Amino acid sequence: MNGDRVIVVTGGNRGLGREVARQCAARGDIVLLGARDLAAGERAARELPGRVRAVRLDVTDADGLAALAEDVTHTEGRVDVLVNNAAVHYDTWQTSVTVDLAVVREALETNVLGAWQTTLAFLPLLRRSAHPRVVMVSSEGGSLASMGGGTPAYNVSKAALNALTRTLAGDLRRDRILVNAVCPGWVATDMGGPGGRPVADGAASIMYAVDLPDGGPTSTFTRDGRPVPW
Repeated sequence: MNGDRVIVVTGGNRGLGREVARQCAARGDIVLLGARDLAAGERAARELPGRVRAVRLDVTDADGLAALAEDVTHTEGRVDVLVNNAAVHYDTWQTSVTVDLAVVREALETNVLGAWQTTLAFLPLLRRSAHPRVVMVSSEGGSLASMGGGTPAYNVSKAALNALTRTLAGDLRRDRILVNAVCPGWVATDMGGPGGRPVADGAASIMYAVDLPDGGPTSTFTRDGRPVPW
């Protein structure tokens, strides 16, 4: 499954997205590194090996997504893997009873609806692939089995992303599109903060779902390739 795939990574200019882009490009894949700020995306792309092209990709911008999908149709002809990595608001400063609901709305708009409409925008291109994959970068914070208090915008949005994963996986099974959620763990990124596991280790959880073989599992939630309770 390595080499010559067309891979779209949202939030690709830093952190986990950048590392996934780096690993894929190093193996010969064509990577479309999505970033809201195209200049930031271009800076990241220049630092990476292989065939990496920065593209402006704001998951909350439906018109921009449609235009990008049309561009990719002409330049690449298909998308083999979509990595929905873009996310906002790890809101450690609030609880569900002291919450600013505007922050929750922003988190839902990016973390859930953004991933949803990005997937829909690229769905025709995924259907052109012989090995289509959609990877949702989620978090154990969205696991109902272990959820408690704190980080309400983040946790609720990731729980909704997990539900979206299962719904899309069921509806796209007939199209052979594998849709899976992954938890990279606590990673030392701008969002995760210092003290977490190395970014390369977190990215390995994502790469597990990127590299699933044909006939592999769909509608799963894993970390390091092992199941995480929903």
